[in-house]
Amino acid sequence: MLPIAMIPARYAATRFPAKLMKMLGARTVIRHTYDAAVSTGLFEKVFVVTDSEIIYNEIISNGGNAIMSLNAHESGSDRIAEAVEGMNADIIINVQGDEPFIRKEPLEKLVRLFADPAVMVGSLMRKILAQEELDSTSSVKVVVDHKSDAMYFSRSVIPFPSNTSISTTHFLHIGVYGFRKEALLRFTKWPQSSLERAEKLEQLRYLENGVRIRMAEVDFKSVAIDTPEDLERARSLL
Repeated sequence: MLPIAMIPARYAATRFPAKLMKMLGARTVIRHTYDAAVSTGLFEKVFVVTDSEIIYNEIISNGGNAIMSLNAHESGSDRIAEAVEGMNADIIINVQGDEPFIRKEPLEKLVRLFADPAVMVGSLMRKILAQEELDSTSSVKVVVDHKSDAMYFSRSVIPFPSNTSISTTHFLHIGVYGFRKEALLRFTKWPQSSLERAEKLEQLRYLENGVRIRMAEVDFKSVAIDTPEDLERARSLL
């Protein structure tokens, strides 16, 4: 069975309300993301999971698959977990709704991680080349072990270059996840962890509960639409 892709989609985004319904060329942002995920051919099905009738109708009226959330959720993971609980699915890929330029290559690398039956959760990272990105607290950094399992995620610079004579590679975490269904459902039953609350990074809940996250390195530079300025850049790229 191929994995399924779930695209969590909130209408009332805090920093840029209704961003997923903004026009990007001839289509809305959420339709670009949905169509990009479908076009990869990697998934049994692609669903948008939303709390918004506006987004739901946008996908359904254009021939796509959408699911209305029954409950209010704090995170995309919780929203997806509710939607997949009764589905016959083993591997779920979480594609962010504000990533209209997502490509097949990084998603394929993520899917391939699950060829190892020990992998319960997977995600993506790329090398940080710009100092500005390394210093930004909006950029989530990750350090991995020799198996490419994440050791920690942080908004701070990790590893910190105390010894400047040692060359260090820094990695940016790209917030695209894959889960085995059982791991995702367990995640939603755990309380928020202390590190998760401190860093405001929900993936730390897995690490604090002993679940490893296998990382795949990609060279994909995502174009997430978090602000009106991001939308204008996306329009220029398009």
